[in-house]
Amino acid sequence: MNAQADDTGDFTVLIPARMASSRLPGKPLADIAGLPMIVRVAHQAMRSRARRCVVAADDARIVLACQTHGVEALFTKADHLSGSDRLAEACELLELPDDALIVNVQGDEPMMDPDLINAVAHELTRRPDCVMSTAAHAIDNLDQFLNPNVVKVVLDRSGTALYFSRAPIPWWRSSEGPDGTPPPDALKGLAEPAPLRHVGIYGYRSAFLRTFPNLEPAGLEHVEALEQLRVLWHGHRIAVHVCEQAPGPGVDTPEDLARVRELLRHAPPPP
Repeated sequence: MNAQADDTGDFTVLIPARMASSRLPGKPLADIAGLPMIVRVAHQAMRSRARRCVVAADDARIVLACQTHGVEALFTKADHLSGSDRLAEACELLELPDDALIVNVQGDEPMMDPDLINAVAHELTRRPDCVMSTAAHAIDNLDQFLNPNVVKVVLDRSGTALYFSRAPIPWWRSSEGPDGTPPPDALKGLAEPAPLRHVGIYGYRSAFLRTFPNLEPAGLEHVEALEQLRVLWHGHRIAVHVCEQAPGPGVDTPEDLARVRELLRHAPPPP
């Protein structure tokens, strides 16, 4: 990834982590090349320009694992409905001022690019008209474009999100193939605008992050099962940084974990 030439460093990375996972129980503590996954995530975040990196956990075992490896961590309530609620509590516990910049890195992204963390922070810094920032990259694979587990986003001319969806958007009405889908070459750099895959990393200002869990949930949010649609439904704006390539894979399933373990098999041993 091409790092942006910015000097953004006055931001905090918060990493929500919860022990319960229907597909991969105990996921934060899963071993990856000799380190718990949550520690791998934090180490990647600590390579960014963030002033501070803190794990917000729902289990004392996660906090202990982080502290053992020199990662700052705090204990948050176990009954939060979402990661955003957990981060809002973390902002209170850390006594972060309203104008503090927060980047939310998911606790199952052990290969998150530090440059992308910097870019998301920079995007919010340069867009005072937006309450949040996030990232996306171009889709060049038809299966991904049609996959409802791959979230898509469409932007306006200034790079602000118009809509997030699990549906394949935008759709080329005049270029459908015989089976009703776009021809494969529509996703080979020929489409304009290119379809974009949303990357689940977010920048916030602390004041908005504290407010967000109290906003009325949106119908669209429930339909798509996408929490960020609540922000758009209430009339707020989300700036989107378009990166040149996809970030490393996250871990949702045992198969994902096996793939990441293989990719990091030769990672440096823990200190």
